[in-house]
Order: sequence, then structure tokens, then C-alpha cells
Amino acid sequence: MTGADGPGGAPVRIVSEQVLAKGWATIKRVVFELTVRDGSRRTLTREIQDHGHGVAVLPFDPERQTVLLVRQFRLAAHLAGHDGWLIEACAGIIENDESAEDAVRREAAEELGYRLHDLSAVCNVFSSPGALTERMVLYTAHYTPTDRIADGGGAAGEGEDIEVVEMNIEDASAKLANGDIVDAKTAILIQHLRSLAGSREAWPPRGPLR
Repeated sequence: MTGADGPGGAPVRIVSEQVLAKGWATIKRVVFELTVRDGSRRTLTREIQDHGHGVAVLPFDPERQTVLLVRQFRLAAHLAGHDGWLIEACAGIIENDESAEDAVRREAAEELGYRLHDLSAVCNVFSSPGALTERMVLYTAHYTPTDRIADGGGAAGEGEDIEVVEMNIEDASAKLANGDIVDAKTAILIQHLRSLAGSREAWPPRGPLR
């Protein structure tokens, strides 16, 4: 099996794949040959996790200058030395054949309890390309208090216990700066909203960030 050409022009060759675990995610040990920058050919081994692709959204109320976030426990962050309680953008996995936009709307209803408007795709990025196959489509959107349709909190059947957190965009920016927000996708979306504060772009259409 071959893939994209490396720096030396020779294709990447997959030597072998071994499934180490298969559950919510599939973890494989992959042996592959790669031409590196000096032109030499190397055989490397990596463990790769595949759990599909995902989406994340940072809803913004331009009238009140607020955003909707979630707080939940993340075991991996806890094992890495954090207390595990992360403030994040609403996010989830794209299920079956649904579109990224459909996934965003579903996750917003489940986790936040809100109906969203004016979805705008910001970027489509690899979340951790050294170990994950996942790409995430990141969105901003509009909401108002009247768009609340449920309590939110996530899917209890999936073990989710999610707190909905509404805060001013300036407070979210401050939490990012002081290390209270440490999630990468959330940092991208907060910075994106803040970058629009001095932009001439007509987003959000119902009033600029102050």
C-alpha cells in the first residue's frame, strides 16, 4: 500500500497494520516506510487511533456579547496532571452519514440545549495528527436566550454530565489568557471571534464585537 509522495519523491509505503484494540475507537500499530528530507529511506512504527471525524461550535450572542461553552470531566487531561474539568466549545463526533452541519446542530441541542442560527465554518483541522486520524470542522454560530429548547447536559446514556456555561466573550478571552481554558479547539474559536473585533468583515451581522 502506498500514499502521498514524501520529500524525496518516493511514496510512503504501509508495511503492516495490526489492530491493537477495537471499541469506541480503533487503535492500530502501523509500520511504514518513509523517505525523509535527506533522501534516506526509513522504516517507522506508530500507534494510531481512529474514532471518526468531529465538529465543534462556539455560539455567540452579538447583542449581549456572550458565548456558550461547556464544562466536563476529561480523563486524559486528568491523567496528564490537570484536574480534568475542562471548559470547552460544544463538540462531538460526526455520526454515520450525517453532514458536519447536522452534527453541530445535534450536539448543540444535546449538550447546550439551544437551537443555533447562522452557522459559519471557521476551519477544518487535524486535532492531533501525531496519533489521531480525526479532523474537526470548527464553527461559530448565533444564538439568543429565546433559542433555548432544552436543559442540555449531554446524552446521559453515553455517560455525559455536561454543565452549560455562558460568559461574556471578554471573560472567555481572559480565561484563555490566564490558563483556565486549555482546550485547543476552544482556543482557536475564541481567538477567531476576538480577531473579528477589529475586522471590517460584517460578522456578526447583528452588531460588531466590542
